[in-house]
Amino acid sequence: MNQVENPTAFVPSASEYILDNFEQTDRIAMLVLNRDFGETIQRITSAQKASSPEFQAWLRYKNANGSDIYIGMNPLRQDASTRTKEDIESIRHVYLDLDHRGTEALESVENSSAVPKPNYVLTSSPGKFQVVWKVEGMSLEEAEGLLHAMAREFGGDPAATDATRVLRLPGFANKKYETDFYVEARRESTGIYHLRDFKLHIDSQDPPSHNYDRRAKRESSSRTKLGQSEHDWAFAKRAVARGDDPEEVIQQIAQHRARDKSDPQDYARRTVSKAQAELQQNANHRTTSAEPSGQTEDRGDRT
Repeated sequence: MNQVENPTAFVPSASEYILDNFEQTDRIAMLVLNRDFGETIQRITSAQKASSPEFQAWLRYKNANGSDIYIGMNPLRQDASTRTKEDIESIRHVYLDLDHRGTEALESVENSSAVPKPNYVLTSSPGKFQVVWKVEGMSLEEAEGLLHAMAREFGGDPAATDATRVLRLPGFANKKYETDFYVEARRESTGIYHLRDFKLHIDSQDPPSHNYDRRAKRESSSRTKLGQSEHDWAFAKRAVARGDDPEEVIQQIAQHRARDKSDPQDYARRTVSKAQAELQQNANHRTTSAEPSGQTEDRGDRT
């Protein structure tokens, strides 16, 4: 660990935050999301350009007109045109999204001996925080295992456990509420951490998002030309039929679709709920078909 504790108080602008977390030549993903219009724009560009006055002016324009502004926290390969796991060049950050009992959860993080002092704490909305650590020397699998372990330990959002996750960019308004709330970042450390600096139990099994990628690919291998939503639907039906924990299935789908759904949790929950309903309907139909003629039970709730 290379750490400088209690640096001079630093509340960066958006440009300063980008350049403090990335090299100028790093390719990073900027996400502009307008929920009202259903508009999602992703720009993959260099950190130098993303921090430039011209690019920042465009982001401010989009933010003023209702868009939320996000940044991918791990740099992408030089030839990347998308933000998938395969596109990640290296792991530079791990993070927590504390949107439940945020103040209490943040206090637990800052008082914990299990994790080092965060590099940045972002106040994303009243009582909600995003916590960021700079890291090096981690594989994608190690990073995602650590992300899951930290979310479990501190009650973080389980959907924010993907290495391709985007976090809010400080200096821009959070547009999810009636009143704009401007995201602010506070630097707490200038350290760069390694896996050994995090004293948490990391499961040896694959993180759920990796399980989804592997299982969905295997289960749909006999199909061709299916859209992603159809793959999600097929995966949910098979997982529910196998008896998998519905909440785990929801998290796997949500994490997989975090990059292209405005509300991946809601999308995943609706997909799994529909799968459960269809499974129950099929079970009811099989039971009805098996009943002797003339002795069919009257089922008032059958559709």
